[in-house]
Amino acid sequence: MITAKARAVDGPDKSFRAAEIKRRELDVHDVLIEIKYSGICHSDIHTAQGEWGPVQYPLVPGHEIAGIVTAVGDGVTKHKVGDRVGVGCMVDSCGECENCRMGEEQYCLKGNIPTYAGVDKYGEYTQGGYSTHIVVTEDFVVSIPDNIELDAAAPLLCAGITTYSPLNHWGAGPGKKVAVVGMGGLGHMAVKIAHAMGAEVTVLSQTLKKKEDGLQFGAVDYFATSEPETFEKLAGTFDLIINTVSAKIDISAYLSLLTLDGTLVNVGAPAEPLEVNAFSLIGHRRSFAGSMIGGIRETQEMLDFCGKHQIVPQIEVISADQIDEAYKRVLASDVKYRFVIDINTM
Repeated sequence: MITAKARAVDGPDKSFRAAEIKRRELDVHDVLIEIKYSGICHSDIHTAQGEWGPVQYPLVPGHEIAGIVTAVGDGVTKHKVGDRVGVGCMVDSCGECENCRMGEEQYCLKGNIPTYAGVDKYGEYTQGGYSTHIVVTEDFVVSIPDNIELDAAAPLLCAGITTYSPLNHWGAGPGKKVAVVGMGGLGHMAVKIAHAMGAEVTVLSQTLKKKEDGLQFGAVDYFATSEPETFEKLAGTFDLIINTVSAKIDISAYLSLLTLDGTLVNVGAPAEPLEVNAFSLIGHRRSFAGSMIGGIRETQEMLDFCGKHQIVPQIEVISADQIDEAYKRVLASDVKYRFVIDINTM
């Protein structure tokens, strides 16, 4: 077994502590990655605090992983020692169901294996990227373009693909009006990516305090949702709305902003159920949809797209002993726009 240094949490109300975890010996198609950076996602917080259901503690979160390949199994052909690579929200799937065969492993009919808080095919509880090393089967490891620094690459493995996938699937591009709800870790990536795709982008945020950033990232307009006139002015405007907020909002109010056949896609995952008034959908043949990360093929496509268009997240690099403080700041919306842990401080 391979020993890795990590930061673990022992319960919903506990602080992170230094820990050592075991990684499996390399199987024939496995890759050993020395993790350099790991992003902090709101999903980490939901899971660590037990908000999405029972959790087996101790837990090592982290599914925005960027690092260097340091060893490979005898049968590995996709990666070699020294490669710059990333791992996202899943580390395996059945590989046999219809969805997996289509390259949509995130929707594996037997359930994909999450990077942390899951059970792998060896029967072991998965532990994530707040650690110095991880072992992953080669099919779930992606290549990071040379022009993207590893610290900036880490959040692309969740925030990047979570927003790229629905924008890609629902055809964001020239002639399309796209609204992004929320200007946090996911939202600022959605703005950058949708703009690079050629769409006309508008940000819908509670206040205007991040307006200057939103316009700099590529938005043409920025509105405060705390102002009632916003919903009156923008009624029937957008072809596509990407909701990145991980909190309960008035979905029906946002549906009213869609044009005929428009779609509101939820990528934020609040712990509370979201209510929808059926008449908000019926009136203009509107759709309310959801999207969860992307398959491995699409994740690589996203990384290559970001490399081509020089798209990177805005990050704040922290040390391992600042994780608790970072969680508090995420919950207070006090980050521009993604925390990334320097694993060398582990």
